[in-house]
Amino acid sequence: MTDSKTDQTEEPRAPRTPQGTVSPGQVKFNTDQLKSTYCNVCNGSSTREEVVINFGVNENWDMGGKKLEVDLHHRIVMSPFAAKRLRDMINRLIDEHETRYGKLEG
Repeated sequence: MTDSKTDQTEEPRAPRTPQGTVSPGQVKFNTDQLKSTYCNVCNGSSTREEVVINFGVNENWDMGGKKLEVDLHHRIVMSPFAAKRLRDMINRLIDEHETRYGKLEG
């Protein structure tokens, strides 16, 4: 029995920038398995080795209740290095959004 992964030829690796990231234009995103999910709540925690972010939906629009229930849909676990890159990307996205549409309050 042969492993299909060993039968495939390996693509040449993309050139790396000094920071160790792939050069722009060298990444092809495969969206065959992509799923989109709405979320309006997230929270996170971290340890020395990983950062965990939970995403979910608060469907309790009436905040008069004593207990808030949030349905968590996704948990993303990543290294602190990946989390820092995510933070930088989100900061850039928010800056671009505010440049186009005005300052976000809150």
